[in-house]
Amino acid sequence: MVWQIPESGLTLSLTEPVVILEGHSKRVGIVAWHPTARNVLLSAGCDNAIIIWNVGTGEALINLDDMHSDMIYNVSWNRNGSLICTASKDKKVRVIDPRKQEIVAEKEKAHEGARPMRAIFLADGNVFTTGFSRMSERQLALWNPKNMQEPIALHEMDTSNGVLLPFYDPDTSIIYLCGKGDSSIRYFEITDESPYVHYLNTFSSKEPQRGMGYMPKRGLDVNKCEIARFFKLHERKCEPIIMTVPRKSDLFQDDLYPDTAGPEAALEAEEWFDGKNADPILISLKHGYIPGKNRDLKVVKKNILDSKPTANKKCDLINVPKKTADTTSVQSEAKLDEILKEIKSIKDTICNQDERISKLEQQMAKIAA
Repeated sequence: MVWQIPESGLTLSLTEPVVILEGHSKRVGIVAWHPTARNVLLSAGCDNAIIIWNVGTGEALINLDDMHSDMIYNVSWNRNGSLICTASKDKKVRVIDPRKQEIVAEKEKAHEGARPMRAIFLADGNVFTTGFSRMSERQLALWNPKNMQEPIALHEMDTSNGVLLPFYDPDTSIIYLCGKGDSSIRYFEITDESPYVHYLNTFSSKEPQRGMGYMPKRGLDVNKCEIARFFKLHERKCEPIIMTVPRKSDLFQDDLYPDTAGPEAALEAEEWFDGKNADPILISLKHGYIPGKNRDLKVVKKNILDSKPTANKKCDLINVPKKTADTTSVQSEAKLDEILKEIKSIKDTICNQDERISKLEQQMAKIAA
């Protein structure tokens, strides 16, 4: 299901999705938006299939259902969204061209242990993986998809059994590793020089993490030199973890904040499905991120009759109710807006009356005293 968050944020619980995408035969565990094309969404399920959707029309346009023989652990797009990489329970890491529907590169037993792996694309096109050795030691590795015989780098870390979840910042080339059940976050810098993966530091806390979320770069506070913000999931709460780089100057630190990928799409969905590629549209964070006007997602189901020649007038007659439906929809939206405004007005009145009653009660208390 795809949901549209209102411009002003959530005031009421949403109950109606904009569109429901149906195509998987088993539970869906992975969804990932395309990094540069509008309304292109990837989903992967327990049916071992990957489907790529045009959310704008509600259609499944690519179905990769014969590439994975076992459960898919995770999927990652590359920088311009021309390739995806996957980690699977069969211990293989695959690099796939989704539009050609072919496997470009694959590595068997990227990590030999039986526990789950993760694989993500880096900005330079290399693939970073986490997994376990045969002796159940946690590992991280760096691979070049053009030659996956041997890793560029392979490091063993410890013998904890929590799966390492990688979060990557392409602007600073830092990877943050959060182990499920760990109470720490380790971070590494990826460079072109040996040993390629450089350990930087560890953030430690007392409580173990059940899961972790990651704020996009444009959501960070540049005035406080914040370079990462995580959302740590506890049993009953979600705790923000903020990482900053101490600087004496109050000026904008352009070495910490090179231009970063903005929210605006570089391509329309149809252009990407037709074979076009484009890098992300970059934005400056010098004056903080100023969000633009959200484009509401309008789902337009394709009319089968559009592609057929109009042989007689019947087609015109069939299309008439659609216009009526559109008009009705617009009227309903206007009515809904009117009702919401009225509710807001009533709420404001109640608040004002509450304040007035409170003041009167205080005055009464003073008189009684």
